Amino acid sequence: MMKKYSILALLAVALGSCTPKQQESTQAEAPARTVNVEDRLKELNIELTTPAPSTGSIVKTVRVGNFVYTSGHGPDKPEGGQLTGKVGGDLTVEQGQEAARLTAIALLSSLKAEIGDLNKVKRVVKVLGMVNCTPTFTEQPKVMNAFSDLIVDLFGESGKHARSAVGMNGLPGNIAVEIEMIVEVSE
Repeated sequence: MMKKYSILALLAVALGSCTPKQQESTQAEAPARTVNVEDRLKELNIELTTPAPSTGSIVKTVRVGNFVYTSGHGPDKPEGGQLTGKVGGDLTVEQGQEAARLTAIALLSSLKAEIGDLNKVKRVVKVLGMVNCTPTFTEQPKVMNAFSDLIVDLFGESGKHARSAVGMNGLPGNIAVEIEMIVEVSE
């Protein structure tokens, strides 16, 4: 049976005016993490970079309360430049997966620059993955699984996230993948 809530009760929860006990019934807690993310990065031989400064009117991250929203990031190669091309045409699924993994590293680099320590991440909440692909390509989720698997490998249960994986007929600079995410962090 579905619980019924009044509009005022839902608004009170959204505005944070309910007691913690009242919020318990409507909010899911982030799973406790037992993994040290910084140590896990070293174990996986992943080096984060110092992100280039934001330019113009757009920033790489915006923090609102305990949430960090990222701009879309692309697959930055360690040697410079980005992985480009259309998956299903110029690139194989495996190359698309590598692009998704490189994009995860770019996002984590910007996130770390914003919050200082990735162990402050309480929960990876939502991910939007855009795959530059041919019109007939339908394996966008398979490409994005490389991103999701890496995030869960790093953050454990608190890395499990809601996700959309969509195909695009083009992305800026012909990059193979663009990803944005929303992350809940501790104070």
